[in-house]
Amino acid sequence: VQLVESGGGSVQAGGSLRLSCRTSGYRTCMGWFRQAPGKEREGVATIDLAQTRYADSVKGRFTISQDNAKVALYLQMNSLRPEDTAMYYCAIDPRSYACTWDEGRYKYWGQGTQVTVSS
Repeated sequence: VQLVESGGGSVQAGGSLRLSCRTSGYRTCMGWFRQAPGKEREGVATIDLAQTRYADSVKGRFTISQDNAKVALYLQMNSLRPEDTAMYYCAIDPRSYACTWDEGRYKYWGQGTQVTVSS
């Protein structure tokens, strides 16, 4: 399974970006994670057949979605803040029907796309 992210870039605080992740096949559980310099990787948003889930820090600002064929994953990021600066990764948990924040369950990862938000 291959995942290729795109859409990262530099933006001023309050701006928006839309990340995309193209996959080579449909999987039930997909998610976005991020890692800022000097920090551990953290979950941002997940989507499965039943629900979408968001980290508290991005609720109301970010929206995760898929295309109809469920082979592309998106993350619409609005009202960006400097603390959103990180490398963003899409990932797939190939075994779960319900996503979790457990990174160990996500077997497939993209190469990452950098998001930089300036104040």
